[in-house]
Amino acid sequence: MRFIDAAATREALPFERLVPALATLFAAGCEVPPRHVHALPAAEGGSGGTVLIMPAWQAGAYLGIKTVAIFPGNAARGLPGLHSTYVLYDAQTGAPLAQIDGDEITSRRTAAASALAASYLAPTDARSLLVVGAGRVAELLPAAYRAVRPLETVKVWARNGVQSAALVERLRAQGIDAEAAVDLPTAVAQADIVSCATLATAPVVQGAWLAPHAHLDLIGSFTPAMREADDACFGGGARLYVDTPEALQKSGELLGPMARGVFAATDVAGTLADLARGTVSGRGDGEGRTVFKSVGTALEDLAAAVLVYEQTGGRTP
Repeated sequence: MRFIDAAATREALPFERLVPALATLFAAGCEVPPRHVHALPAAEGGSGGTVLIMPAWQAGAYLGIKTVAIFPGNAARGLPGLHSTYVLYDAQTGAPLAQIDGDEITSRRTAAASALAASYLAPTDARSLLVVGAGRVAELLPAAYRAVRPLETVKVWARNGVQSAALVERLRAQGIDAEAAVDLPTAVAQADIVSCATLATAPVVQGAWLAPHAHLDLIGSFTPAMREADDACFGGGARLYVDTPEALQKSGELLGPMARGVFAATDVAGTLADLARGTVSGRGDGEGRTVFKSVGTALEDLAAAVLVYEQTGGRTP
């Protein structure tokens, strides 16, 4: 079994390759059992966490299993809130092929999934992006979106001004025209794309702030207790898409509004698989606001892991 570290994983996953790889596997499909979710109680003086176990496979090709440990309290320790590992197997024999850095896979495939959705749903001439959040995924979003849209300006807003300023500096070092947003409502109103990557448990973005043509990307809410957008974000004729139907069962972003009658599950316009296969339409010329909600899927992890394995010299089973 090969061991592929963070640097090699990152180098093998440029968004120009990763976004199409996700599109290809969403269109083809694979087996994705429901993820296993286990709560870890808080130890004395500490905070609890969540463990996810996420398998996926294509018969006769690859099998992959990712384990994820999510500890939101790590922010107070100056540590990332998420750690993960990925093991790739030969699906014909069960032989392990590689252990791959799961953090890089998770963060890069998450940003790439948002970019893939935007390739169908964001205005074709979108030039301004607002990133809400300043973590690992937030840092990757501008590069991911630039792979599918002609972005010119990026603004960053986070509750912690020091963190948002630091992210702006890192983006500028990458050659991205970035600046910190001081006033969130104004920054939202001026953005063609608003992408939220936080661990918020109460709405951060309000629908009243969004431009009529905006594309809203909601990444952070992956449990019923989490939420980044208020109910108005889903109103006003906005068309809602999800990465997979699992989002309707997992995310407080959707469960809350559905319980309040804001929209029904049948109002969802489509999934990423529908968009990749062309069975539903994305944004048409002159159409209004779109909303994309993702909770992540092991299909994305498998697509990324296979790309890493084959780009670093692995042979197809």
